[in-house]
Amino acid sequence: MMQMTMENSSSVSQFILKGLTEQPELQLPLFVLFLMNYTATVMGNLSLMSLICLNSNLHTPMYFFIFNLSFIDFCYSLLSTPKMLMSFVLEKNTISFRGCMTQLFFYCVFVNSESYVLTAMAYDRYVAICQPLMYKIVMSPKICCLLIFGSYSMGFVSDMAHTGCMVRLSFCDSNIINHYMCDIFPLLLLSCSSTYVNELMSYVVVGTSIILCCLIILVSYAMIVFNIIHMSSGKGWSKALGTCGSHIITVSLFYGSGLLAYVKPSSTETVGQAKFFSVFYTLFVPMLNPLIYSLRNKDVKLAMKKTWKRITS
Repeated sequence: MMQMTMENSSSVSQFILKGLTEQPELQLPLFVLFLMNYTATVMGNLSLMSLICLNSNLHTPMYFFIFNLSFIDFCYSLLSTPKMLMSFVLEKNTISFRGCMTQLFFYCVFVNSESYVLTAMAYDRYVAICQPLMYKIVMSPKICCLLIFGSYSMGFVSDMAHTGCMVRLSFCDSNIINHYMCDIFPLLLLSCSSTYVNELMSYVVVGTSIILCCLIILVSYAMIVFNIIHMSSGKGWSKALGTCGSHIITVSLFYGSGLLAYVKPSSTETVGQAKFFSVFYTLFVPMLNPLIYSLRNKDVKLAMKKTWKRITS
């Protein structure tokens, strides 16, 4: 059904990705910069996932969520960065209509899933700090798996709606996407049919998920702060802030850069601006997350030392 829709609703068989910049003097420096970024992202996330798998002391709910966060970051950087790198070295960087829709679908699935995983992590921190005696019961392996399954499922269902609406649009003349990947709003600007339903769907689905996730995260941290205020010992304060600090930084980077990239990109000018903001969102945040959860974490540092000794001994 989707294959028939793709073929019947559009006369465009492929798109041309404009890339990040058309200035020749910037092509090589940017290629080197983003190749280094991509290498660091892949190595960082794969290393963190391997570290969690190989060390039994990291087999806890918190690191289970961190593992999934790294997996998602690895996947959606894999979807966007290679095409971006190709735009620096190819005269015309093309992608088929079906390939474009596939990239859009999986990219949106992983980005939305990350939002829900970060929400699950906030709930995990709330239980750890506010209900420490009940932590192993409340955050049992079954509950953790259900939370992750729900995160991926919510991402999948919401983006089925996005992609389903997108493949029904008609693309008649222009096929040049002002972006380095297939994204919702740059594609909507190219359509020669009405995009009202798509825009409405985007605002409803994305708005609902952002409001829901942000509300749960804010309530979780409000309860944590309330609990911290009533702690008498300085160690309690330090431990609580230490366990939440990395997550707060990650949430701030994820939602902050995402809002800059996607708030009201309804015109050609704002889509151009959003393209540059999305560089931070899609390339630098996935690279920074493994650093945030390793450099600020004593357990991860200890696991790294143990793993290094196993390798070298």
